Amino acid sequence: MAVETRPYVSWEQMNAFMTDVFAAYGVPRDEAAICADVLLEADRRGIESHGCNRFKPIYIDRIKNGTLLPVTDLEIVKETPTTLVMDAHDGMGMVASYRMMEKLIEKAKTYGMAGGAIRNSTHYGIAGYWTSMASDQGMIGITGTNARPSIAPTFGVENMLGTNPLTFSLPTDEEFPFCIDCATSIVQRGKIEYYAREGKKTPMGQVIAEDGTPMTDSDAILKALVDGTAALAPLGGIGEELGGYKGYGYATVVEILSAALAGGQFMKALSGKAADGSRQMYHLGHFFFIVDPDAFCGCETFEKIAGEICRELRASKKAPGCDRIYTAGEKEYLVWLERKDKGVPVGETVQKEIISIRDELGLDYHFDFEK
Repeated sequence: MAVETRPYVSWEQMNAFMTDVFAAYGVPRDEAAICADVLLEADRRGIESHGCNRFKPIYIDRIKNGTLLPVTDLEIVKETPTTLVMDAHDGMGMVASYRMMEKLIEKAKTYGMAGGAIRNSTHYGIAGYWTSMASDQGMIGITGTNARPSIAPTFGVENMLGTNPLTFSLPTDEEFPFCIDCATSIVQRGKIEYYAREGKKTPMGQVIAEDGTPMTDSDAILKALVDGTAALAPLGGIGEELGGYKGYGYATVVEILSAALAGGQFMKALSGKAADGSRQMYHLGHFFFIVDPDAFCGCETFEKIAGEICRELRASKKAPGCDRIYTAGEKEYLVWLERKDKGVPVGETVQKEIISIRDELGLDYHFDFEK
């Protein structure tokens, strides 16, 4: 792990600050606490593209410009003993998803399985937060979400599909679950936003321009993605040679399940732009499934076998020059062990955003990085 040179803000202070800011912009305080925790969980896991880096530009700025409603008016569209469809009415996606998972966990405990979908929602944070709510209860969690068009289909250059993560958390008998939480593109938009904030280039081969050439300038990529003149490569890359059609296929699965299960919108309708170029709501969709191993072989058996599979993978023969094999969720757990007593590392851009918001709202906070 690289030596951290950025200053830290304690988890407690950052949680209190973000909760106060969300509340100041109209999010009910109990829901503001949910939103702050989702963002901090990304930083706990080292997924900084979805943590404090996104607090202002994705949430606060959207509340201010009217494309995200601070009060989440949840509507139950349809419910059965094992399923649930909700309409979030353009409120906080993190709040809608939290309420959905609460209900689905109870259903799965009773019936062994449960599934749900949300329409007219907004960015719901790291997908692994929702699946981990299930694995924390000894159950299997599965989720996916569509997003603004970013990915080009195989043999295409137009951004049509979102980065559309397909995410699983599986409980094990170890200290952490097996959790695979990643986009169906090689890189997600949030990572490019992070590169741009840090003044870094996006690695070659991850983004393709409208003329078919690769792009690496992170700021230019973000603009081109909005303009529709660049697209992200699906997992495997553009074309079929390295299996790009597989990432394209999985991205399409997530798009269909996110939109069709809830009767929601999809692809170009999720751009956040109206036909005249003005801002509009994003209308995202999410889906969720929970499986209780007790309804199959039992939780203890499932967790033991899952743990043994992970341990055997990590103990397998390593490539020359490599001293360790990881399983999904392990690196994130190690980041948490490193950061749990230190806090959230914040770069200069985030520091400036925090100070700007604090001063704008007149909040009584002082951060150690201001010394």
